[in-house]
Amino acid sequence: MMKWLKGDKNEDTDDFANVSASLKRLYKQRLRPLEESYKFSDFHSPPMDDADFDSKPMILLIGQYSTGKTSFIRYLLERDFPGMRIGPEPTTDCFIAVMAGDKDPATGVINEGVIPGNALVVDKTKPFKTLSSFGNNFLSRFQCSSMNHQVLQSISIIDTPGILSGAKQRVNRGYQFSKVLTWFAERVDRIVLLFDAHKLDISDEFHEALDAVKSYESKIRVVLNKCDQVNTQQLMRVYGALMWSLGKVITTPEVVRVYLGSFWDQPLRFDENRVLFEDERNDLFSDIQSLPRNAALRKLNDLIKRARLAKVHAYIISHLHDSMPSVFGKDKAKNNMIKDLDKIFADLSNKHKISLGDFPKVKDMQEKLKMADFSKFRSLSSSMIQKVDDMISNDIAELMVAIQRDEAKATDLINREGPAVKGGVFNDGGVNPFSNKWGEGVMEGMDYGTGTEGTSWIVDEKKSEYDEIFYKLHPVNGKINGSEAKREMIKSKLPNTALAKVWRLADNDQDGALTDEEFALAMHLINLRAEGHGLPDKLPKHLIPPTQRDDEDEEGGVDGAVLGESAD
Repeated sequence: MMKWLKGDKNEDTDDFANVSASLKRLYKQRLRPLEESYKFSDFHSPPMDDADFDSKPMILLIGQYSTGKTSFIRYLLERDFPGMRIGPEPTTDCFIAVMAGDKDPATGVINEGVIPGNALVVDKTKPFKTLSSFGNNFLSRFQCSSMNHQVLQSISIIDTPGILSGAKQRVNRGYQFSKVLTWFAERVDRIVLLFDAHKLDISDEFHEALDAVKSYESKIRVVLNKCDQVNTQQLMRVYGALMWSLGKVITTPEVVRVYLGSFWDQPLRFDENRVLFEDERNDLFSDIQSLPRNAALRKLNDLIKRARLAKVHAYIISHLHDSMPSVFGKDKAKNNMIKDLDKIFADLSNKHKISLGDFPKVKDMQEKLKMADFSKFRSLSSSMIQKVDDMISNDIAELMVAIQRDEAKATDLINREGPAVKGGVFNDGGVNPFSNKWGEGVMEGMDYGTGTEGTSWIVDEKKSEYDEIFYKLHPVNGKINGSEAKREMIKSKLPNTALAKVWRLADNDQDGALTDEEFALAMHLINLRAEGHGLPDKLPKHLIPPTQRDDEDEEGGVDGAVLGESAD
């Protein structure tokens, strides 16, 4: 392992902190010298600070006014946050970073309140220092709402001003709105685009906003909000219209994932799609809960992208420097090179075997080069390029091993303790009839015997039907062997892998034969699997045949472990 990955072997040290420290060292020692030498920050992103590597995963919310961005945050937190305003008109007129508050060293109390933008960008513990380049007009519309909340211990959420439409969009915001969005898009882990089921038009300003973030398409998720306000037929038409509109703006070969739902705590107007909304909600929340586990990998991926762009930038700048005349005709040469920049890109691509997709946009680069002083450019440093190449090919390859090891540990921790994002709306696990998939699939009947149910085993509802099949198979000593069971089970047309799992679960006493209860259980599991439900790796307590239960199983408690149902 690399020496910068080595250190004190402290078992209590956070794995993400170790990876973060390694990324910081790589950036400062290998990549930043190249960026500074070729003025990378003048053309692309500002230099990265320690806080950029140490920050929690962030979610950026973008949408037109009154599409439910602020309500979405309140829905996640299940409480108001400082500085929150909700209304049908454009109420959020600033960027709000909703983050965990800092602990007061004197009292030990988590501070809550609003931190204004000018104070926020000088806080070294926050990843917003370079936002100061957008000026006071922006900073006066930027704030942090700090809270003591469990959700915010794992993620941070960025609320944005409602994007304007109609005559309002001609109002000058006083700062470069689309460039601010690009700044955030580069640094966040997830970009959530919210649309209102009654407001699908993409205004000019919204189009500019989408252009600002669409190069980060892997981070983008689309939410069609307020779907309960339309019936099923209208929802189908709205969904089709949204996909058509997005296809004109986000020009990727893959179909954009759109989550349908109504993300607020009000009663549903049309509840005919309630099950669909719950499934979409669970999918979206699972994606959000995966962010802490994938945070280190995302930061590594962003560092690689930045390194590739910095290399290309160095080739461009050094070529422009070497092509300038030494004495006369500098202005003319500069203008000609800017004019022919696309040809220069093609030549550099062929010369250095670099894909044209790694080069910046020609028009953007031309605009910035017009303001640049070519006399401050320098020739190519092969040693700096070699350091970056070594970083990508060797150091990062070794760091990937460390990240994969940490991800395996995180996955094991999630399997034991649940996702890292807890609290608020995510706190729906345990013995709760409104938790994810309660009463569905193998979870059906999990509370039988704890209330007024007429049976303590869900399989009893159809056991007489299963018994009729069982006795036609001519059991011996009350049991049928595997061959007899197989002839009946394959009639389900399920693949052998699924039937093998059914057998493992149904043969609870592991004697290689099935009693009438075990056979009924097998038929119950086959029906669940045929309906599209997953099967668990271990038989839940409430499905254990009554004659095989011990005293602990008979107590009638709900088995919370079954909430982690897995597909076979």
